Amino acid sequence: MGELAVCLRGVCYSYPSGVVALHDVDLEIEAGESVGIVGPNGAGKTTLFLCLSGILEPNRGQICVGDLNLGEPRQRRQVPGRLGIVFQNSDDQLFHASVRDEVAFGPLNLELPEDEVRNRVAEALKQVGLVGFEERVPFHLSGGEKRRVALAGVLAMRPDILLLDEPSSHLDPRGRRELIHLINNLANTKLIASHDLEFIVATCERAVVLDQGRIVGDGHVRRILGDRDLMENHGLEVPHSLTHPHVHF
Repeated sequence: MGELAVCLRGVCYSYPSGVVALHDVDLEIEAGESVGIVGPNGAGKTTLFLCLSGILEPNRGQICVGDLNLGEPRQRRQVPGRLGIVFQNSDDQLFHASVRDEVAFGPLNLELPEDEVRNRVAEALKQVGLVGFEERVPFHLSGGEKRRVALAGVLAMRPDILLLDEPSSHLDPRGRRELIHLINNLANTKLIASHDLEFIVATCERAVVLDQGRIVGDGHVRRILGDRDLMENHGLEVPHSLTHPHVHF
């Protein structure tokens, strides 16, 4: 076993309405892994991400992000420096008048020196291929460009762990290909929740299947997503590329 980036033990979460979103979830993710979180609508994928990022507090169980125990309020407040989340709808994450200000927002909140903020903004924009976009207005960008600005804003915080919620949604084929290339070149530990199972095959070595808040499958991405019975029993389909390996998606 390598160093653990994420560890969940017996994690349960129910919404005030009584809906059980996570039930006795045990999960370990090693540093540097790229893990796809898949499952039908309502499986608990987004709730899992909100608990990992400290936005929601589980009703029961323990969550550790690196050496931080999220059950301790003081340690939970340190999570944004270790873990970054990119939400499904980029517009929910963009609210500044320029790309530069958008990407600088997180580092400025860390009260870093101006030179350090400028360096982080430049580095993050280079990582996502948006050098030269500094003065552009985020809301005037394409869907793929907005997604990359949101990702740059997270990368500027230099987190060890990235959570990407439906990163390929609403992207055209070029934007999707560019995002796959970008994600595959990031060294961070990555958890990617998506209904786009071809995207998971292209970006992850491991897949975890959630259904009704429970983990029902966990293993190598091709073995898990290629298991027809597992997929069909939990409202999913085997990706076409796994049944037709000579066709590229």
